[in-house]
Amino acid sequence: MLLAFVGTCLLIELTPGPNMIYLAVVAASRGRKLAFYTVCGVALGLLIVGMATALGLAAVINASSLLYQALRVAGVCYLLWLAWDGWRDADAPVAEAPTDRVGLRYFRRGLITNLLNPKAAVFYVAVLPSFVTPTAPVVPQTILLSLSFVIIATVIHSTIVVLAGTASTLLQNPQRSRIIRRALAVALACVAIWFVWDTAI
Repeated sequence: MLLAFVGTCLLIELTPGPNMIYLAVVAASRGRKLAFYTVCGVALGLLIVGMATALGLAAVINASSLLYQALRVAGVCYLLWLAWDGWRDADAPVAEAPTDRVGLRYFRRGLITNLLNPKAAVFYVAVLPSFVTPTAPVVPQTILLSLSFVIIATVIHSTIVVLAGTASTLLQNPQRSRIIRRALAVALACVAIWFVWDTAI
């Protein structure tokens, strides 16, 4: 059962989504170090939602249209704000050795992006229970599956950061850097618009 769950998680995480796009944007425009801070924030966000599922909170969100829509709107607005922030800072130099304070800001962004993503709660509510054995204690199984999902997602996200981070060398030329960063900001805005359609109920 665990192997089947792992395979399902791999397929889901390899499908392009907000996390994948945003991490690629950060790695390419700000460097790998800040992107890895973001990966840690994403992982914590996924873990919190997973633990909320074990406590039944995610089911409440999934059952309440109002709460779901509130998270959906907040998530879209946050992605659009991140896109605007990227567009506005297009002329800023790539940070070679970013401070921990800046890193914590990107950590929070990764965390908030996932806490405001209703699709994460839907995954835990709609997909994860299919791999839970009813005859065994449910909470320990839910925690184990949630941890497995977070580990798989983190490995994939880290791989994306490493690959996208190679693009940061293209940003050494200021003019080219400005064009690429603004293109990435537009791409993130497009992800926000896609998110509106993809999470509609």
